[in-house]
Amino acid sequence: MLTVHIIGTGPGSSELLTKSAEKALNEATIVVGDTRLLSEMTGGKRCIQTYKVDEIRKIVQEADKEKDCLAVLVSGDVGFYSLAKLLTDIPGCRIIRHPGISSLVYFAARMSMSWDDMYLMSRHGREGNITGAVMTHKKVFCLTGGKGGSVRDLCEELCRNGLGQVKVTVGERLSYEEERICTLTASEGAKEVFDPLAVMVVENEGAQPVVTTVHGWDDSLFLRGKAPMTKQEVRALAISKLRPEADHIVYDIGAGTGSCSVELAFQVPYGKVYGFEINEEAASLAEANKERFNARNLEIIHGNALEKIVDMPCPDRVFIGGTKGNLKEILDILYKKNAYCRIVITAITLETAGAVTAYYKEHTDYELETTQLFASEGRRVGPYTLMEGHNPVYVMTAYCKEAEYEGQSK
Repeated sequence: MLTVHIIGTGPGSSELLTKSAEKALNEATIVVGDTRLLSEMTGGKRCIQTYKVDEIRKIVQEADKEKDCLAVLVSGDVGFYSLAKLLTDIPGCRIIRHPGISSLVYFAARMSMSWDDMYLMSRHGREGNITGAVMTHKKVFCLTGGKGGSVRDLCEELCRNGLGQVKVTVGERLSYEEERICTLTASEGAKEVFDPLAVMVVENEGAQPVVTTVHGWDDSLFLRGKAPMTKQEVRALAISKLRPEADHIVYDIGAGTGSCSVELAFQVPYGKVYGFEINEEAASLAEANKERFNARNLEIIHGNALEKIVDMPCPDRVFIGGTKGNLKEILDILYKKNAYCRIVITAITLETAGAVTAYYKEHTDYELETTQLFASEGRRVGPYTLMEGHNPVYVMTAYCKEAEYEGQSK
């Protein structure tokens, strides 16, 4: 059986490689990793430069099962925002993980700071709401890099959201000879240029912990216009059924005035909400409501959701209030992006409810739960109160049976 060692190389310098990792590296006949790690660690080994999972799997499949031993080099620690988690199920291989010193641990030591009370996040090629994290935690550690995720980008983001005064400590090229650590404000950081290989810690003494909001804010809080709006009672039930978590990526398809989008944004303070709306008047209202509530982790996407969702980040939760007749196609795309995605759909017509039911009859990996909500609202007529009924609404919740069993859908 082929042995594949996945080696956490630490911040970068070979001096920080563990004894276990050194031994595994010596045993390896083939070493795989990106250019920076290979140049630092390998010295005469047969090296293949790649960090792409498909290419690594192909290298493993083509290796000699009797003679070869592979080492896959990953930066930092194998359990901290690491490529290692995508290499756990290679058939016919014995996978051995070798932990490394993460940039978090190293940087905290260089700062003489404890890290057990830090909020940890990555913006290295990832989505994430650094503003929400800094507003609610006194210390935030962030991996940086990639498009929109440089130290300067993140400092600019903090400044745009009124956090230009927070303290930012940046570590560049940690563990190398040219290592540099500097402390400045976010406002100052927004004007500087930093090495692409960098991490940062943001300190905010004025941070306030997250207070869980109630589901179903009063309708009168939102700007209405002529666009359709999901009513308070429906919103309360739909969000409860959706079960969003603090760091989730959430879609609101058919956002209308943005009432659900805004409320969901406050349910996922470290995540992101994308509200899709094809009607320009409604999309403008949604933008206005976003600004009204300062929902900085909400992005309103103008246009047809069927086209727009294709290139968007993978969702954890999806609320669907309207699809312009593209329900099946949209659901197919969503499940292709994330088969475990939990979806809540509201319908006011029998035809829409029937289409949803028909779809899930053909997709038996999913459970569909349907609640019909009847709500009435009191209206004063002279000395009397009359109850006026709203249209009944179907609230339909779909989740993967396997995910629910394994605790992935929650």
